[in-house]
Formats: sequence, structure tokens, C-alpha cells
Amino acid sequence: MASRVVIPQQARGEAIVGGGDNKLQKKNGAADGRNRRALGDIGNLVPVRGLEAKPHRPITRSFHAQLIANAEAAKAAEKNKKQILVPDAVQAGKRVEAPKVNNQKIANVKPKPVEVIDLSSDDSEEVKKKQEKPLNKKKEAEVGGAVRKKAPTLTSVLTARSKAACGIANKPKVEIVDIDAADAGNELAAVEYIEDMYKFYKLVENESRPHDYIHSQPEINEQMRAILVDWLVEVHTKFELSPETFYLTINVIDRFLAVKTISRRELQLVGISAMLTASKYEEIWAPEVNDFVCLSDRAYTHEQILRMEKIILGKLEWTLTVPTPYVFLVRFIKASFPTDQKLEHLVYFLAELGMMHYATIMYCPSMIAASAVYAARCTLNMTPVWNETLKLHTGFAEPQLIDCAKHFVNLHSMAEKGKLRGIYRKYLTSERGSVAVLSPAKALLPPGHDATAASI
Repeated sequence: MASRVVIPQQARGEAIVGGGDNKLQKKNGAADGRNRRALGDIGNLVPVRGLEAKPHRPITRSFHAQLIANAEAAKAAEKNKKQILVPDAVQAGKRVEAPKVNNQKIANVKPKPVEVIDLSSDDSEEVKKKQEKPLNKKKEAEVGGAVRKKAPTLTSVLTARSKAACGIANKPKVEIVDIDAADAGNELAAVEYIEDMYKFYKLVENESRPHDYIHSQPEINEQMRAILVDWLVEVHTKFELSPETFYLTINVIDRFLAVKTISRRELQLVGISAMLTASKYEEIWAPEVNDFVCLSDRAYTHEQILRMEKIILGKLEWTLTVPTPYVFLVRFIKASFPTDQKLEHLVYFLAELGMMHYATIMYCPSMIAASAVYAARCTLNMTPVWNETLKLHTGFAEPQLIDCAKHFVNLHSMAEKGKLRGIYRKYLTSERGSVAVLSPAKALLPPGHDATAASI
């Protein structure tokens, strides 16, 4: 078996110097080149950076130094790409000079400005401060423009354009008054729970709202109901009962008549028993049964009143905790900032006029209260008539209240000439600001309205 001739390999990066056979040198060089290519193909040869270009050129000292400088400059450029922080020498304002090798000319390689985004969350606060600290123009030029101003994102641009197109950007801020600020130290005001309470009232107000029942009562009509309510207003005033008792009485009467058919003779008995029940629920000292017997001119006996009271409670399933219009009136009057006594009396006057007329039953209690406030503000020429504070607490916008408010103003215009004047006389006194004599809101009255029109 023939032995293989081993030819010593030439050191990497060195040229062949000295005499010798030129043919032998060329032959060895060719073989060496073939070996390098073969090893390069299988990945065993790792070329030295800067020495692989132009192998045929003789490597002198100056050329060798230039290659080393180019390699170091390229390595520094890669290092600058990976680093976000500016070198300490640049941050301190010092000039950074490239290392000199044997006073030879060195190729100056400038790194391209690259914006690097670091997603790591382990940076210290000091590093973050350095990143956020703006650089002056001189330092930014030295770094090569690596630090740039943060450009606005596409989302922020689109949001700004959308707001500008909708007119939101130029919309002035609306001030909403905190109506509970004055009662922060009052434990009875229940400021912590008041918002949740009224949210609950709004949810359940339709559960205790009576439906249209007048056509299911063969012997009772709207006129008879209005006469009964007008008489109960006088009884309520004589006993000096609370407003809660009056509104609960009307609620009990309507809910009972919606589920029970009665005769005309029993209608006043239902009214007396309903007020007795409401007084026991709301008052500290409720009137006695004998007081109602006397007020009815002994038309009903003691036993008849108690029997009717038992029937009413049975039909209503003893449900007396209901949100009446008065519950919302108290809250909405407080939201009608600024509030004075005249506005408060006028709101109650309009609301009680509405309670006396059967047509008001089509509106829910919260709308009755909100419309009474709206009509009162129109009557007193308050500006603005409706604001964001009232809209927030009532839950109604101004267009939603126009129809009901016109109904109240129409009743106000006919109260003086009407046959049933119990409520009108009640609010004609100076104790209630004589609000009954105020001129109704003409802006809400239909054109050509006649205040002397027929009324109940």
C-alpha cells in the first residue's frame, strides 16, 4: 500500500517568502487552496475576518495593520447595534478616538443609525432614566442618531381624528353638581347608599304601578275618582299628615281598584281604609278609626272600615313598601340646584294636581316627579330649564318630559276655574308660598289655549 505524501500546511495569513522552486510553490499553493475549499465546504475552516479578501495580494505590515483595524471597526459597529446605552465617554462629553496601530492610516467605518427596542423588563430604574433623558444635538450627532423622538402611534392619530370629526374635542366640559356634598356628615341622609337605593327604585317602580282599570269598573268613572282624591286632600290637611301618607294612599287606592271591582257606594269606604292603612305605615301617631267615622259623617261603621282594610291588604298581599312619586320628588327637587322654597312648593302643587286626575296614571312615578320639576322650572323661568345634573339623577332627557310636563301645565291653568279646588286652596296659603296663583308656563301651553275651558 502506497504511503501518502504529507505536505506541511502554510500558516494562515502568512505569505511565502524566500527562494525556492517556483513550480513547487505554485503546486503547494494550489493544493493548499484545494484543501481550504474542501474544508470550507464541510464547515471545518473558519476564515479570519479581514483576511479572506484578495488572498493573492502580498500581506505587508501596513496592509496587515489595516486589515486588523477594519476588523476591529466592524466588531465595534456590531457592538453599537446591540447596545442601547450611550458609552460613558460620550455621555460625559468626551471625544472617542479610534486606536492607532503603528501610526498607519486606518479605514474609518461609521455605523449606521439603528433604532433598537429593548423588550426586557429587568432594566434598573437608573437605566430607564438614562434612556428617557433627552440628549442635546451634539450628543445625538456623536451617537449617530440612535436616540430619536418618540413618534405618535397610529391609534392615537386615528382617535384624535375621530374626536375631531364628531366634535368631541371641542365640546366644553359640563359641570355636574354633587348634591350630596352638604349631607356628608348627616347619618340620616345615608349618602353611602343613596345612589344604590334610587337605582333599585327605578328598577321596581313598574312592579307596583297600577294598570289602566277604569274601564273594568262598571260603576266608577274618572270623575268619581277625582272627587274622592279631592276630599282626601282635605282630610290629609286636617289631620296634618305627612306627604308620604298622601301619595301612598293614592297608590293603594289605584292598585286595589285595578284588581277588585267595587260598587259606587263603597268607593269612599275604600278611600278611608286606604288612608288608615297608609297612616299606620308612615305616621308616628296615626288617626284612630273613630276619627274617620266622624269625617265620613258616620256613613260607615267602625267594623266596615276595618273589614275593608283587611280586604285591601289581602288583595295587595301586604305590599306597602313601594316607590311612590314622592320618593322621586324629594331626590329630584334636591338635584334642581339651586333650590328654594317657592320651587319646592310649586313642584308639589303640580304633582298633586296630576295625582288627582286619572290621566296621569299612564306615566311612571319617576317621570311624574321629573316632569313636575321640569314644569315648575319653566313656570319660574329658570335657566337652563334642564341641565346635566338633573339628567343624571332623573335619568330623563328634556324631550322625554315634554308631554307629561304639558299635561301638568294644562292642569295648572285650569285649577282656578275648576270645580274641585281642594289642592288649589291648599297651595293658595302663604305657608306654601301662594304658588297656586302663579301664571302657568306659557311656553308649554298649546297655542290658543283657553284657561276657562271645562275642567273636572
